[in-house]
Amino acid sequence: MGSFDFVTFFFFVAAVIIFIQLRSVLGKRTGHEAPPRDQMARRDQAPAAEGLDDPKVVTLPRRGRESSEPETFAAVDAYAEPGSELNKGLREVVAADPSFDPVEFVAGATTAYEMIVSAYAEGDRKTLKGLLSREVYDGFVAAIDEREARGETVRSNFVGIEKSSIIQAEMKGTEANITLRIMSQLISATLDKDGEVIEGDLADVTDVNDVWTFARDTRSRDPNWRLIATEADQ
Repeated sequence: MGSFDFVTFFFFVAAVIIFIQLRSVLGKRTGHEAPPRDQMARRDQAPAAEGLDDPKVVTLPRRGRESSEPETFAAVDAYAEPGSELNKGLREVVAADPSFDPVEFVAGATTAYEMIVSAYAEGDRKTLKGLLSREVYDGFVAAIDEREARGETVRSNFVGIEKSSIIQAEMKGTEANITLRIMSQLISATLDKDGEVIEGDLADVTDVNDVWTFARDTRSRDPNWRLIATEADQ
C-alpha cells in the first residue's frame, strides 16, 4: 500500500512540473504582436494597396469584351478578310449573337436551300412555312396555287451545290440579315396536265445561280433563320 502511495505521489509531482513549464511557454507575448483586429485589417488591405502606387506594376483587366475579342471574332476573321465590309458586317452580327459562326451558317443555309427548292417543286407548303418569311411564303404559295390550278406539275432532281458563300451581312435593328450567293445544279421540268414538258428538261442538268437573304431576330429564342428575299444572279 505504501509503495502505491509513493508511485502516485511521484506522477503527481511530475505532472505539476510539466504544467508549470508549459505555462511559461504557451501564450507568452514578446511585446511586438499586433492585435487580432489589426492583423485582419492588414490582410484585407494588402491586396488593394499592392501595386497601386507603383508605376512598374500593371493591373491585368478582367476577362470581358475586350480581352475575349480576338477569340470572339476569330471565326469571322478566318472567313472574311479583316477590314472588309463583309468582315465588318459579320462582326456586327456576332456582337448581337455571339453564337453565330459563318461556316456553320453557310452549311445550314445550304441545307435549307435544298429543302426549299425541293418543297417548292413538290408543293409542300408545310415545309416552306417553317423556312420562309411571311412575305416570301405568300409569294411561293401563290405560284404553287396558280401552277396547280392549271394542272401543271414540276419534276425536280437536286444534283448538288457547287458553291455557297456569304456576300453580305448587316444588322437592321435587332434583325441579322445574311445574303448568300448559291451556285447549284438542278434537273427540273414543268409538265402540263397531259404530262408534256412545257418548260425545262427531264434529263439536262442546269446551272442555277441564286442570291438568297436569310434573317433572324437576335432577341428571339428561336434559333432558326428564315428566307426573306430571293433573286437570280445574272
